[in-house]
Amino acid sequence: MSTNSPAPKPVHPLARKLRFARVLNVVLGALTAFLLVVVIAQSAPNAGQAATNSTQPTATDDAGSGESSTGSSTGSGTGSELAKRDPNDPLAIGDVDAPVVLVEWADFRCPFCAVVTNQTLPTIFDEYVEQGLVRYEFRDVAFFGDESIDAAVAARAAGEQGRFPEYLEAVFAAAPEKGHPDMPREKLIDFATEAGVPDLAKFEQDLDRADLRDAVLASTAEAQKLGVTSVPFFVAGDQAIAGAQPIDNFRALLDEQLAAAGE
Repeated sequence: MSTNSPAPKPVHPLARKLRFARVLNVVLGALTAFLLVVVIAQSAPNAGQAATNSTQPTATDDAGSGESSTGSSTGSGTGSELAKRDPNDPLAIGDVDAPVVLVEWADFRCPFCAVVTNQTLPTIFDEYVEQGLVRYEFRDVAFFGDESIDAAVAARAAGEQGRFPEYLEAVFAAAPEKGHPDMPREKLIDFATEAGVPDLAKFEQDLDRADLRDAVLASTAEAQKLGVTSVPFFVAGDQAIAGAQPIDNFRALLDEQLAAAGE
């Protein structure tokens, strides 16, 4: 009699990197603690003499790819922190000290990103973000041409006026079921009006800002370096989800990370 075990679930390369970094963090933390004990023992008085010239080791930020590997913990349970946790991040929603951070990479011309934003994110915000359990951080990418860059610049401009969530909602609410929508300048301004951006004159000027365009290009390059080649793409802790997954898959992901964070 033969038994057939289920095929292993494929793991995205980025998830492997995150898991490796988490293990590395644990090893570095244990090594630092051991060295600290050695230093304390060596600095204690011995036979009436105090030890001299002892140096205390310090943790270094080096996980192989620029990821934080400090010995301290933010209580996030997210292992290798792709999360920025920047309180001034205009593209983030939720408590900066939430136990878990959900990072999303998306293109404003992506129809599947629209599906997630319209159908899934409202539930995540209601059940997790508004409860202070999860912080949502958005990463823009421009995979579908210059108009993807233009739309991302517009979202950043809206975010600088405190209206990023509203702009995100306005853009994706207007998305077609299939294909990549056009994003002419007039349409981007209309979205700003719908989103309630207070200073439309400044918003329109910001659409031409080179620094915002450079930030979008840098975000896209960073995503590609991490191995994010399709959108929408999500990471929470050392787990990754690709595509417009059902809400239950996101609940399972977030609940697992919350449990790892002790929540």
